[in-house]
Amino acid sequence: MHVVITGGSGFVGQALTHLLTQKGHRVTILTRLPNHKTTSEFVHYVDWLSADHQPENELKDVDAMVNLAGESINSGRWTQSKKEAILNSRITATKEVIRILRHLHPKPKVLVNASGVSYYGMSDFKTFNESSKSDANDFLASAVKLWEKEGAMAKELGVRTVFARFGIILGQEGAFPRMVLTYKLGIGGTIGSGMQWNSWVHIQDAVEMVYFAIINPEVDGPLNVTSPHPIRMSSFGQSIADVLHRPYWLHVPGVVVKVVLGEMSQLVLKGQRVLPQKALNHNYSFQFPDVKSALSDILG
Repeated sequence: MHVVITGGSGFVGQALTHLLTQKGHRVTILTRLPNHKTTSEFVHYVDWLSADHQPENELKDVDAMVNLAGESINSGRWTQSKKEAILNSRITATKEVIRILRHLHPKPKVLVNASGVSYYGMSDFKTFNESSKSDANDFLASAVKLWEKEGAMAKELGVRTVFARFGIILGQEGAFPRMVLTYKLGIGGTIGSGMQWNSWVHIQDAVEMVYFAIINPEVDGPLNVTSPHPIRMSSFGQSIADVLHRPYWLHVPGVVVKVVLGEMSQLVLKGQRVLPQKALNHNYSFQFPDVKSALSDILG
């Protein structure tokens, strides 16, 4: 199988590339810096999003596309320019993916377009699955809806389209190591109320679920890429402390977090309880269904 990935140099992209190549598949990564990459038997790099370049001319016999490209939401305060970069990077990349799809013959069988559980909005008491409607209009929910709307153009081209709504991804990269650092320093504890939900997923399950979506033609539309066991943040923090054998004692009031992080504070002060109902209905088998096993694997 030949899979084309955008955002292949990111945390999820690298893990997905490793998984695919381990299974014997070929991967082409669309990147702005192809000359800085080292190709191999199974991994090839193609220039994209540069002036007058047409990557579709170098893409042959593509079976699937995975669009992971976009500015990180976890780095830097959400200034107006940062929020514009978060949204515009996703829209620009997805528009280009759709343009490429229009020019590919034959077309890939599937597009897996990254998305997020922030689609559903924030709640301390509701439970969401893929059939849940959303009336949320906060920044992240609005950005995800626009992102998915752009990706949905692939359906009009006859390409099966899956929206991988990622939860908080646990692994050696991304935002999680920064969270763990406070515990390693002995100052871990409750942030805000502690009642906010954490719909998490181990990085291995995250990429396995993307692969599951690629190879299963019955998987279509939104797919919640989360563990079947979301957890309150207070319990999540206590679990980190237990695995690391560190104290869990310091309470950081929400108002302090808001002062430090501004609007970005919603990433740690708010959440949503999201279940991967579609994956369960299609008999996906989680490698790390509970948080203790996931944390033990990552933190060793």
